[in-house]
Amino acid sequence: MRKDKQMIPRHAHWVGLVLIAAMVLLLAAGCVPSNSGSAAADQPANQQTAERPGSLLDEIVERGVLRVGMSTFVPWAMRDANDELIGFEIDVATRLAQDMEVDIEFVPTQWSGIIPALLTGRFDMIIGGMGIRPQRNLSVNFSIPYDHSGMGIVAHRDQAAGFSSLEDFDNPGVVITARIGTTAADAAERFMPNAEKRFFDDESRAVQELLNGRAHALVASAPLPAFQALENSDTLFLPIEGTFTQEPIGFALPKGDVDILNFVNGWITVVEAEGWLAERKAYWFETRDWADRLE
Repeated sequence: MRKDKQMIPRHAHWVGLVLIAAMVLLLAAGCVPSNSGSAAADQPANQQTAERPGSLLDEIVERGVLRVGMSTFVPWAMRDANDELIGFEIDVATRLAQDMEVDIEFVPTQWSGIIPALLTGRFDMIIGGMGIRPQRNLSVNFSIPYDHSGMGIVAHRDQAAGFSSLEDFDNPGVVITARIGTTAADAAERFMPNAEKRFFDDESRAVQELLNGRAHALVASAPLPAFQALENSDTLFLPIEGTFTQEPIGFALPKGDVDILNFVNGWITVVEAEGWLAERKAYWFETRDWADRLE
């Protein structure tokens, strides 16, 4: 009996130690999520998620600045005599920022790399006369159209003497210039596949190539061809009046964010109904009242 009495306390003592050890392990395991986060996170994951903006729209409002990617195209966006940005797209982006009650920041970007720059987060959206194209839509979301444009062609009087149709330019030995990465370059490839193409990152270089007689014609979005023919009437002419393509123009936005897409679509609907978009379009595309600001 004495032997039995000695075994019971030892057994109870052993069981108690096991239970205590198990409780310690459970408590330690329960502390892991809140104390062993990575070096990049000092707070619980759920608290970090709550503090992160829920959408690009929220992020813009919280930041207080709308960052817009653009490139210079006359008269969409250009620099005046004081090196300030002016043009139709500048007016559109500025009005959008005002209605969002945030500041505006323009991020000039080479057109050929503007979609990759959007995808890497250099800016929030592209407002730059970008045509809505299925290939582009694979990478970005487009708003509803806020404008429509088309391609025109302006030619050199000596190099293209007697040319009066697109077929006249679609021949070997004919040189067509345009801006690389644009729908103008696509149109040149599509409508004049047999001609030689010379594409440039800068639109002014493409224009200069034509003015210097090193190209037969320049393909560009209207009204640039008409403006160039008007300003350089002794050297250039319009072999075809108007445009030979039509395309819708939209804001390009990062994919996967419904809130910002919904906001800009609603905004376009409102300012279009006001007549504001039509008024700004008429000023920049149908008049030259702004031309003296470039001198």
